[in-house]
Amino acid sequence: MLLKPFSGVLNSQARAAGNVDDQRRRLLKAAGLGGALAAVGGGTLLSSPASAMRTSARIVIVGAGAAGIAAANRLDQSLDGAEITVIDRRQRHLYQPGLTMVATGIWKTGKVVDRNDRYMPRAVNWIQDHVAEFDPDANRVVTTGGQVVPYDYLIVTTGLKVDYEAIEGMSPDLIGREGIGCVYDNPEHAERTWRMIDHYTTAGGVGLFTRGPGGIKCAGAPLKIAMLTEDLARRRGTRESLEMIYNSPGDGLFSQPDMDDFLKQEFPSRDIAINWHHRLKGIEPEARRATFATPDGDIRIDYDFIHVVPPMRAPDPLGNSSLAWQDGSFAADGNWMEVDQYSMRHRRYGNVFGAGDCVGTPIGKTAASVKAQVPVAVENLLSVIGDRETVASYDGYTSCPLITGRGRGILVEFDYALNMIPSFPFISPYREHWVPWVMKDRMLLPAYNAMLRGRI
Repeated sequence: MLLKPFSGVLNSQARAAGNVDDQRRRLLKAAGLGGALAAVGGGTLLSSPASAMRTSARIVIVGAGAAGIAAANRLDQSLDGAEITVIDRRQRHLYQPGLTMVATGIWKTGKVVDRNDRYMPRAVNWIQDHVAEFDPDANRVVTTGGQVVPYDYLIVTTGLKVDYEAIEGMSPDLIGREGIGCVYDNPEHAERTWRMIDHYTTAGGVGLFTRGPGGIKCAGAPLKIAMLTEDLARRRGTRESLEMIYNSPGDGLFSQPDMDDFLKQEFPSRDIAINWHHRLKGIEPEARRATFATPDGDIRIDYDFIHVVPPMRAPDPLGNSSLAWQDGSFAADGNWMEVDQYSMRHRRYGNVFGAGDCVGTPIGKTAASVKAQVPVAVENLLSVIGDRETVASYDGYTSCPLITGRGRGILVEFDYALNMIPSFPFISPYREHWVPWVMKDRMLLPAYNAMLRGRI
C-alpha cells in the first residue's frame, strides 16, 4: 500500500506561514543551535559559573563517551583545585545517533567519527585504559593494566555492551555478510549494514527486522531502519519485490503509547508485517535462516536480509560489581547500574553517580537522555561536595527524531510518565513533518558537540 499523502500536512502549514520554504527558512534562522537543543534533551545555552568551587576532591569518571566527556567538561568549569580523572581507552569519539543515517546510505562514515582529545578538558588526567574492577567499598577502581585509582567521588558513564553472543550463531564479524546487518556499536557496522540494505532493496526478497528484548540503545533505531529501508525501495521502484517483516519480542513497537498506536497503523499501511512475541534466538548465516522464540515454541524463518538487534546489558566489570542493581527488573534485564532515577545518585553508595546508557532507569538510553541526565548528576555531585542538599532532578526526558522516510519524521519527546512534552508548539508530536528530518540531518550534530563541551 502506498504511503498516505504527506502534502496535506505541509500545505496546511504552508498556508499559515506563507509557504513551506518561508517556514523552513524561518525555523533554521530562528532556531539555529538553540532550536536543536530540544531534540538532545531540552534546555538552554549555559554560561560558565561566575566562580568555581574550591575543592581538592578526587573525582573519577569511568567512560569517555558522550556522558563522560560532557560531565568532565562541566566539572572542569565548575571546580577549582579538584583532581579529575577520566578512564577510557577509546581514542575515537563516535556520534552514535548518526549510525542509522550511515546504515541507510544517507550519510558517509566520516560524518560520525571524531576524536576524544578534541573535547577532553586539558586539566583532566586521562588514563587511556579500561576499568576491570569497581570496588566502591574501598573507593577505588582497578584498570585492565593493574593500575589502582582511588577516588572520593565516582561518576560511571561506561555505556553498554551489545551482547551478540546472546544470539546463537551470531558474531559481529558476520555483519555485512550473508545478508546480515546491525546498526549498533560503530560506523563500520553501519557501513556494512548499508551494503546489505543497498543489495536487498535492489535484488528483493524477504527482509526480517528485529528488536532486542529489554532496554536497548536508541529503541527507535530498529524502527527507523525498517522504515528507511521501505522508503528506499519505494523510491527505487523495487518495493513490490520486497517482503518485509518486523518481529517484536513483545506486544508493542514503542514505549510511548501514542507513537506505539501510530506505528501499529503505519507499518501495516506500508505492507510491513508484524509478528508479536518473536524474540531472535539464533541465526544460521550460511542457510540464511533465523530462529525465533515464540509462545508456541521456536520457529525458523528464511531471509534474504536480516537486521539483527541483540540484547544489550551493562559492561561486565560494571554488571558484575556491587554497583549494579542486585534484584528487580534492572538486574534481570541487563545488570544495569543502580541509581535513583531522579537524582542519578547511587542508591547505596552516596559518593557515586551515573549517567547514560549504563544506568538502570525506566527510560533513558539516548543522546537526549544524556543531555538531560548529566547536568543533574553533576549538579548533585557538586551539592554533595559542598555539603548541600541534592535538589537537581531528572524527569525521564528523552527524545527520538523518529524518521519515517527520507525528508520526514516525527519529533517524539516524552518523560517517565510517558507524557508527550513537545518543545516546539508549532510542530505536532503526532504527525509527520519535515522539521524532525532537518534536525536529524543538519542540526543535532552541532548541538551534540556543544553538549560534549559542557556548553548546553
